Amino acid sequence: MSSNAGASLPHRAVSSIRAGDRSSIQALPTTPHTPPRTIVPTSFGSPSTLRADDEVILIELGSRKLRIGFAGDSAPKRIVSFGPEQQRRAGDFRAWDAGYLADWRKRASGKPWGADHELWQLDVRGQDLALIGDKLERELRDAFTKYLLIDSRPRRITLVLPPTLPIPLISSVFDTIFNRFQSPSISLLSSPVMSAMAAGVRSALVIDIGWHETTITSVYEYREVHSWRTVRAGKLLVEETFEFLTNAIRGRPGTARSERPEDKLEDHAVSFEECEEFATRMLWCRRAPGQLAEDTPEGLATLHEQDETETVAPSEDQSPMSITLNSCNSPKTVEIPFAALAEPCEAVFFEPQLSPCCFDDHEIPVHLLAYRALLQLPLDVRAICMSRIIFTGGCSNIIGLKGRIFDEVSTLAKEQGWDPIRGKGVDQYKNNPKLRRNSKRQSGEGPIPVPVPTESSTTEGGETAPPVNPAHAPLEVDQVEEMIKKERNYRPVVQGTLRVLDSLGPWCGASMTTQLKIPALAIVDRELWLQQGVNGACRPSEVDIKAQQRQSMGAGGLIRGQASQSNSNWTLGVWGSI
Repeated sequence: MSSNAGASLPHRAVSSIRAGDRSSIQALPTTPHTPPRTIVPTSFGSPSTLRADDEVILIELGSRKLRIGFAGDSAPKRIVSFGPEQQRRAGDFRAWDAGYLADWRKRASGKPWGADHELWQLDVRGQDLALIGDKLERELRDAFTKYLLIDSRPRRITLVLPPTLPIPLISSVFDTIFNRFQSPSISLLSSPVMSAMAAGVRSALVIDIGWHETTITSVYEYREVHSWRTVRAGKLLVEETFEFLTNAIRGRPGTARSERPEDKLEDHAVSFEECEEFATRMLWCRRAPGQLAEDTPEGLATLHEQDETETVAPSEDQSPMSITLNSCNSPKTVEIPFAALAEPCEAVFFEPQLSPCCFDDHEIPVHLLAYRALLQLPLDVRAICMSRIIFTGGCSNIIGLKGRIFDEVSTLAKEQGWDPIRGKGVDQYKNNPKLRRNSKRQSGEGPIPVPVPTESSTTEGGETAPPVNPAHAPLEVDQVEEMIKKERNYRPVVQGTLRVLDSLGPWCGASMTTQLKIPALAIVDRELWLQQGVNGACRPSEVDIKAQQRQSMGAGGLIRGQASQSNSNWTLGVWGSI
């Protein structure tokens, strides 16, 4: 092509690409200046600008751990465990001293045993709530900066709380988040409901074996029906482990107990950290006493060839386990039989040698409390919840504990049934023949049996079979309904049988719930909290839930929806009101 060709097309001219239409460009100033910032469309902008508006920070608040992450993630970004190391100030290098680890008795004196490893306690009398807020702020800032990698822009926060958390602790947490992180709103979610959500069910009986207490909560259609509590939990297990190790060092029987708090700081005493590590690594739970007999088949068992060196049952294994305890004033090594390692769990969670009437309401064994919880539920709720038992909490990871609790509950259900009225008087009334009239049938015995003619009604000797109750007669199969069920992939609802389900945990359930834009149990706005405080919380029955849910799910729509709620009442949900 020659260089003197005709004029090129407008869209191929270099001047039009670089400069564009010169007539529409204003004269540039002669002095240096900062160019104006162009507004980038949201469809082509940075993802971080969109994420800052829509992302929700999810925090699961426990007495000893914090789980922090973004809503929609499969796992938290940061899991914080509280301890004395988090309370050191900048420039405090005492942890590198030669005798720092051996001087734990001096640091633990004057405090309850293990108090440095807890964020809060259920008994708020005498607690420094401002110190709890400072600890929470320090861990949240560290997690936001190092693990979540977010800036200081205000973001919405969702809290996953246990249903038994006291209101003063909730108030301290809210003041910390609203005043120091400027969060526009806080959404509250319940831990048992989120555990059921993470298991993929709408109803469940959630057994949370936590640190301070074990909580059993019945959830029906994503609503909490009732909650029961007992102090047989992780804290009592660690204290029992301390007594167990102390008796092993001194050579005393396992039933001996230290009566003074000062005994935990003596030279032979074991530190809290070592007791907790021993309980986590070494303890296990043996099976129910009657479970081995049920598993044995009737009659003579078939003899199988086996190796003579095969190990014995764990409950009968007396092989010594050498355990080195370094926190004593002079490190010691004790030998404990493997079968004896199940005694702390047996004494803390079950207490089989005592009668149920010996326990107070706050110290009922876990299996008995679970059975009573199912017994007190309505019939339809019980039928659904008993087939969806969920174990959660840190102590539920002890080997054999979940199976033992389930076996004990199954045994109680078989022996005592589901009749809440029991006792010697009830048994005498049911077995007294004078109270039953032959002429009249009792209402609980069902309809009068009507003989149904069958092919096997007569036997070889000519005797007739007893009459069959029509209520117990099998139903005829409807072929049309069976075809419809196959087409719709119908599966009957599992109910009426005891069954255990696995759950991913409260944090994962809350992450999925928040990501799906499901309305929270309670939403507290920052402006309302700063104006009214915790005293402004109303009862859940006084709040119009439908009016609060009339909001769009977009970023701007959510702000408009919250602004319309500014003059309405707000609540703390199941955590109550003052």
